[in-house]
This record gives sequence, structure tokens and C-alpha cells, in this order.
Amino acid sequence: MHRIGYMLQDGFQVLALATQTVFEYANMVAGETFYTVSNYSIAGGTIRSSLAVSIDTEPATARSQADTWIISGVGDPLDCPPTAEEVAFLQKISGQARRIAAICTGAFVLAEAGLLAGRRATTHWAFARAMQKRFPDIQVEDDRIYIIDGAVWTSAGMTAGLDLALAMVEKDLGADVARSVAHKLVMHQRRSGGQSQHSEMLDLAPKSDRIQDALNYARQHLKLTLSVEVLAVAAKLSARQFSRVFAAETGQSPAKAIEGLRLEAARLMIEQSRHPLEVIARETGFRDRRHMREVFLRGFGVAPQAIRREVREG
Repeated sequence: MHRIGYMLQDGFQVLALATQTVFEYANMVAGETFYTVSNYSIAGGTIRSSLAVSIDTEPATARSQADTWIISGVGDPLDCPPTAEEVAFLQKISGQARRIAAICTGAFVLAEAGLLAGRRATTHWAFARAMQKRFPDIQVEDDRIYIIDGAVWTSAGMTAGLDLALAMVEKDLGADVARSVAHKLVMHQRRSGGQSQHSEMLDLAPKSDRIQDALNYARQHLKLTLSVEVLAVAAKLSARQFSRVFAAETGQSPAKAIEGLRLEAARLMIEQSRHPLEVIARETGFRDRRHMREVFLRGFGVAPQAIRREVREG
């Protein structure tokens, strides 16, 4: 039996409790009670979520035992830092558990306890810079769904906690069980930890029609050489004007933005089609399969083959 303890702060994000359903359904699929789930808080008793939903918790003491501890996030970790008692508790139990995890801004609690020092970690993208600034000894990767660094697991925004929990099920019970759980929960697919938190299409969001026209042209012609001069023609601007306006409106250079669009288009083709990687590389504008792999490793932290393998297994 694998014991899971959820450590909840007052004002916790109620969506964190949705991840418990992953373990509930894993028991159903496995045909046995492999997981038991308990909710804890420092004082115990009733605590309230950010939505004012109340939940009963057990007191977290030195006698509290769990194989996996999962720390929930709060709405704004900068306004609601963990208490000294919460930090001390995590420091005491960290060496006793098989693994310790944080959902969303729960990573700040682990960081305050010193459990992320020298490790890779992620959190909600809106707080990633604040985490890096406050804890410079952590390698914060702000564009990952979840990260596993040894016995410490961290995830991005709240829905990424479902992917984190599903990854735990796969680790504990195997890919077949995890796949069946995802199917029963009507999860479209199990997202890999290396997937991006962002949509490149949404992130660029230019203000003017001219830059939007250039991006629309780029999206429709990714397999072509998309130089500044070519994009400037689509925007009906000079190359110099285009580069200046593009950077002002998107915060990126044209080259960086096009690389992001190609990455996202290639990832979607990998996930949704059976085309060979050579074809996908050509259709999305990479020089060849090797070039696409290099950009994937730099942008997503995983190779295209790994994403395709996870989709097929999921």
C-alpha cells in the first residue's frame, strides 16, 4: 500500500484536490487499494480553500507518515508564504518519504524549506521569475508541465497537477494502468513533463493588424524561408520598420518567434499524426530531422522521439 499525504495551507487552491481522483481511479483499475489518500494541515481540523470550500484535515505531526507528500499551491505565494511550522514539518519528513511533490505554487513551500536547492523545478509561469529571483540556487524552468528531479517533483499551473499525478501512477503501477486511468478520466492524452505551459500562438498576441498579418502568413508558410524581408512584405512595412515594430509588440525578435511557431507546429504534428519525423521537419521549416531535434531539446528539453513515444504509449 502506498500512502499519499496532501499538505494543505489555509487558502489552498481547491483544484489541487482533483488530483486525488487520479489515485482513486488507479485503485479501481488496479483492482486493489494500492493508494490511500489523507489530507493534512499543521493544526488539523477544518481549513478553507481559496473558494471558501471547507475540508477536514488531520494534524501534521512528527508521527504523520506518507510515502508521497503532495504540497498544494495557494493563489499568490508571495502574499501567503508558508508558516515556520509548515516549513519545519516539511524539513522533518522530507528524508522519510519516498518522494515529495508540489502542485503549482506549492513549489514555493518546498523552496522555503530548502528542498529545491540545487535542483531543477517548475511552477506556475506567472510566478516563475519571482521564484528564480527569490531562490537563485534553484534552476527554475518556467516552461515545463512538470519536472522530476530525484525524489522531488514539481508541476506547473493547477491542471498540470493531473499530469503529475498520472506520471506517479505510471511510475508506481506501469504505463497500462496510467493509460487506462487517463481514458476513464476523459483526459485527451497524458502530457509529458517536457511539454510547454504556453501556446505560442496566444503568447505573441500582436497589437496591430500588420504584425498579425505577417504572423498569419508565417503560420501558413512555415516550410518556406521566412526572413525578415519576406515577413516585412507580408506586413507591408520596410524590413527595418518591421523588426522594430515586431519586437515592440511581441517582445521577441522575428527569428525567435518563427522558431517558436515551428516548434509548436512540429509538436502538434508529432502528437496528432503518423508522419515520419523527416516529413514533419520539412513541413515545419527545419533544415532536417537533426536540426529539429536540436531545437526541440533547446526549446522543450526533450527530443521529438520522446514526445512521439509518450503519445503512442499514452
